[in-house]
Amino acid sequence: MTALGVSCTATSSSNLSQSVVTPINYVAVTQALGVVVIPARSSQQQEKRLQSLAAYLQQILKLPVNIQIAKNYETAVDLLAKEKVEMAYLGALTYLKARDRNPNIEPLVLPIEQTTGRPWYSGVIIANSKRGINSLQDLKGKRFAFVSPSSTSGFLMPMNAFIQQGIDPTRDFTRIRYSGSHDKAETDLETDVVDAIATEKAIFVQSQREGKLKSSQYKIIWESEPIPTTPIVINTKKFSPSVINQLKRALIDAPEGLVDVNGSNSHGYTLGKDADFEQIRQIYTRLKSVVVAAK
Repeated sequence: MTALGVSCTATSSSNLSQSVVTPINYVAVTQALGVVVIPARSSQQQEKRLQSLAAYLQQILKLPVNIQIAKNYETAVDLLAKEKVEMAYLGALTYLKARDRNPNIEPLVLPIEQTTGRPWYSGVIIANSKRGINSLQDLKGKRFAFVSPSSTSGFLMPMNAFIQQGIDPTRDFTRIRYSGSHDKAETDLETDVVDAIATEKAIFVQSQREGKLKSSQYKIIWESEPIPTTPIVINTKKFSPSVINQLKRALIDAPEGLVDVNGSNSHGYTLGKDADFEQIRQIYTRLKSVVVAAK
């Protein structure tokens, strides 16, 4: 796990008082704020971009902010659920998993995605067009990479689409790989380890702008319905109502360009609530028993 120690705007901060969840028997954070981040991209890339966010939060809260990038998605959920940290930058699915284990976990804000201008994004499946893949059915007999079993766009949403089309990855794919992060999945595709991957559309578009995954060879063959953006969540038991308000104001009033959990620049932040994740929760509930082993 990588530790990053330092010793975003669409909603008016005047509306915050109506949305505060009052915790019961809270234990105030007075020493340092512990934050865990899912490894959506390689830790070195994320660490560099998270520096400015850590510094901003420290300036607002007048407390040291210790950000650690978890070694995998499951570790991030575990640290938050077991109250080893007070705040986390998660995906929709990891948030739901953490809340299942600890009902004190609540979303604070959602980043506004630059490409959509909304607090949602889409997942995609990218295929190597030289492999004759033009649809989900064409993935049969091919090699495929998910990101993580706890990734929303990198597992849950594409898996839901596979089931709807009668595709069983274990039966139908010749290889199944979990790359660990979105950028590693792209590397697996570009280096011909796999023929197709599940990832985020914005990450794929950014990679193409940087000269990777050229459109002459790699293309989108499927796109998901809108997914809530990666929430910033807290353990409400660890904060007073006034500090929860302060955190929300700090993030909503943050300078544009502070990174979201994926290391991407956001268009600011807007208030988030548990109900924003209901559609993802329904899919997660249906697919909870589905296990797809790497092979």
